[in-house]
Parts: sequence; structure tokens; C-alpha cells
Amino acid sequence: MRFVLVLLLFFGFDSILRASEANTNLKQSSYELMSSEVRAMQDDPSLNPATFWLLDGQALWRSKQGREKLACADCHGDSGESMKGVAATFPKIMGGGLRTLEGQINFCRLNRQKAAEFAYETKELLSLSAFIASFSKGYPILVEENKAVTPFLDNGRRRFNQRIGQLNLSCAQCHQDRPGLRLGGNLIPQGHPNAYPIYRLEWQSMGSLQRRIRNCLSGVRAQLFEYGSQELAEIELFLMWRARGMVMESPGVRP
Repeated sequence: MRFVLVLLLFFGFDSILRASEANTNLKQSSYELMSSEVRAMQDDPSLNPATFWLLDGQALWRSKQGREKLACADCHGDSGESMKGVAATFPKIMGGGLRTLEGQINFCRLNRQKAAEFAYETKELLSLSAFIASFSKGYPILVEENKAVTPFLDNGRRRFNQRIGQLNLSCAQCHQDRPGLRLGGNLIPQGHPNAYPIYRLEWQSMGSLQRRIRNCLSGVRAQLFEYGSQELAEIELFLMWRARGMVMESPGVRP
């Protein structure tokens, strides 16, 4: 019965509210769908709960780690200003493969600092990635499309449009076809990743884009890809390419 109700909810409102569908040619940050109170939390560092993660990230940036006793600051400068615009270019092809920002952080830990990788969704990795991403706030997303990246981008596009899970739904059916409508009382966003890592009030914590993608996979009762997997990196790449030109907001706040 619950399965049937979900299907009726999803497909029933389409015929009722079709006339109010958003123009998906106009890219819209989910910031525009938030209440004034949540917007204020994102805009004011003294109210943004992600600020605590940024402070931890700054401390990690300057902390000497691993057998090499190296800090990120030793290579990239103490302030982190050298990271301006960097997060807006990930995922990208590096070392012959597709690498996310979190993947690059762990690559540096293993190969430069000779330290253990941070596990995904740990406070350490979220704090450092949020600190780095904060230097891209206001910068446009500049994910490149070239011969090397095209196969990964095509895979991400296919996964975005593929019906999956017990509910037989795709990402596109919500975030491409029905943004601005309501599902379960909540407005459907276009699904752009320009504010990640974000602090979600629902989570009471920071979270990565991969965590949000896995939440959606769970919602349609599909197989969950592992954190750091090629599959999640490809979806992340497509989402960033789809949002190209939008400005970065990280660290964002969402309901």
C-alpha cells in the first residue's frame, strides 16, 4: 500500500500542477527555494553552523600530518587563498582517472604526506573539503568537457536519466522534469550541487554531495554505490557539468 501511495503521489500531482512547472532552461539554486530564515543562516557566517567545520578544516590545513610531517599549507600556502576557484573545477581528470575533490585530498594524504586516507563523511574529510570549497564561493562552476572526460560524463548522464530501484524512477524525473513542484510537501529543486559540502538541518551535520546522492538512491530503493566509487564520481561530474556557470555557494545550508 505504501508503495502504491508513493507512486500516486509522484505521478498524480504531475497532471494537477503541470502548468506550474519551472523553466529548467533557467538554472536555479535551491537557495531560491529556502525560507528567509535558512537563507540568513547561509549568508551570515556567525549563524552558519558550517563555520565550525571551516575552523576545523583550517586547523587541519595547517597541521603537519603523516610520516612526511607535511601540512597542506606547506605546499599551498598558510591562508588557503591559493585554493580560490579550485573546488569549482572538480571532478576532473587527474592521474589518468576521474578524481573528486575529496579524492584529491586523500591522494595528497597518501602520496605527499604519507598519511592514511580520511574515511568518507568523517568530520576530518568534510571539514577540509569544506574549507577548500569555501575559497570558491562566488566563482562559477568550470567543469571541462574534453575527449578525456567525455566517457565519464556520458556515464554520469546515463545514470542521471536511468530509471532505477523498486520505484523505477530516475534523477531526471524529479530534478529535470518537475522542479518547482511538490513531493511529500517539499518543493523539488533542480538538483544542482553548487553549495556542497553543505550543512543540512535534517542531518544536523555537514554532508557531501555523495551523501545526498546516496540518500536519493535510498529513496527510490535502489542499490547504494559505495562512497568514493567510480559510479558516484561520474554522477557528481555530470551534476557539476549540468550546473556549469552557476556560482559556488559552499558552505551551504539546507533544510
